[in-house]
Amino acid sequence: MTEENINTPAESSEAELSAAVDEALAEVNVVVDEIATLTGDLQRLQAEYANYRKRVDRDREQARDSIKAGVLSELLPVLDDIGRARSHGELEGGFKSVGEALESLVAKLGMRQFGQAGDAFDPLRHEAIAHEESSEVTHEAVATVLQLGYEFAGRVVRPAIVTVVSPAAGASD
Repeated sequence: MTEENINTPAESSEAELSAAVDEALAEVNVVVDEIATLTGDLQRLQAEYANYRKRVDRDREQARDSIKAGVLSELLPVLDDIGRARSHGELEGGFKSVGEALESLVAKLGMRQFGQAGDAFDPLRHEAIAHEESSEVTHEAVATVLQLGYEFAGRVVRPAIVTVVSPAAGASD
């Protein structure tokens, strides 16, 4: 053997130590990569779960609003009767307090009335059953409200039934 091929015990243990350190570093790098992968997976799962919760909460709220709107729309004929009784002076005594309580409850639950004479005509909110022209108006408007409209949660539950007046032809001079 030549002198170059012979390792001293110190050189031999230093080489083994260096190899062991390199091997340990390689294992640490594998573990770090695995931790990074698992952390990314966990973050994606957390984001997916958060989105799922938001979607479920939104769907639940929409279902709740839909059910409320259905129940409240069934009360509209009763509210119409109360309004007619009030306009004829027949809403008196105990019936008056019951009618007002029902109207208050419906409003508290979020049902809103709309449709007043003079409002701008909106075909998405008003159902026109008659039309007339007048030189006294400058834009299409509600002339008479025959039945109030109702909306709930930003959606029209029932359009107002109205007559409409618009500017007379040639009156736009």
